[in-house]
Amino acid sequence: MSISIYDVSIPMLTRGLTNMSAILDKAAAHAAAKKFDSAVLTQARLFPDMYPLVRQVQIACDAAKGGAARLAGIEVPKHEDTEVTFADLKARIAKTLEFVKSVNASQMKDAESRAIELKFPGGTWKFTGTAYLTDFVLPNFYFHSTVFYALLRKAGVEVGKGDFLGAIQ
Repeated sequence: MSISIYDVSIPMLTRGLTNMSAILDKAAAHAAAKKFDSAVLTQARLFPDMYPLVRQVQIACDAAKGGAARLAGIEVPKHEDTEVTFADLKARIAKTLEFVKSVNASQMKDAESRAIELKFPGGTWKFTGTAYLTDFVLPNFYFHSTVFYALLRKAGVEVGKGDFLGAIQ
């Protein structure tokens, strides 16, 4: 039995987004229990030159939806980056999850060899589907998800590895 691009993308991205949403619930409960404005957390940064928590969630969502869409050969949905509150971030994650879950295995048939091109102001990056997933999508998704987790943990939100990993089985 072989493992497909679908098998190592959609379920992983779905679980990661689901876990981020659950962690946001814990962050909201923490802010309420400690009686402080949750905006303190949404704007938290690990270092001044790094993006705040809100942007970490947006980028993780963008990596998930962009990855799923490009690997399926369909248009990437546009999500405006207007989130401010935990409720906004949860809605962003829910919208992203809905899209990612809508992508099915048949849409990713032959995705391993699909040509994927990303254009940036400084140039163009060209990938095969496999390289796009393993060298760009998953590393970016997990980087921003990890920074999101670290920001909340640093702020005292009681989350652990189990929250980050979520339901394995």
